[in-house]
Amino acid sequence: MAKYAQGKFSIKNPEKYVGKGVPRYRSSWEFVMMNFLDNNNNVIRWASEAIRIPYKNPLTGKSTMYVPDFFVQYRTKNNKVCSEIVEIKPKKQSLIEAKASAQDRATVAVNYAKWAAAEAFCKKQGLVFRVITEDQIFNQGKRK
Repeated sequence: MAKYAQGKFSIKNPEKYVGKGVPRYRSSWEFVMMNFLDNNNNVIRWASEAIRIPYKNPLTGKSTMYVPDFFVQYRTKNNKVCSEIVEIKPKKQSLIEAKASAQDRATVAVNYAKWAAAEAFCKKQGLVFRVITEDQIFNQGKRK
């Protein structure tokens, strides 16, 4: 039995989806994001796992590829068109904490290397890179 929600996403607005094939979600959070992108009128186009960015793994020293979760192009409330690459990650895989296990710290170190490569890629392409955690997915509109 799978530990995480996984499956093929049924697109309701195929004219907006610019990825190849049927998008697959690998977590319930990705599923929530796909629903949001597919149904939000301000989203012009989106793709899942459509971009490959080379980076060097800091633990192994090997060059490899990072595939961010989403490409999104949307219109702001001021009618400006913005394009972003978005990664969905649990907060514990996004921040190094002293009390974190060695494995969690290693995961965060690899994520930081991926995200540094994504930032550089996005800067060259005129895109924005963003990491979204459970705080942004589930606390929209709520103040902390």
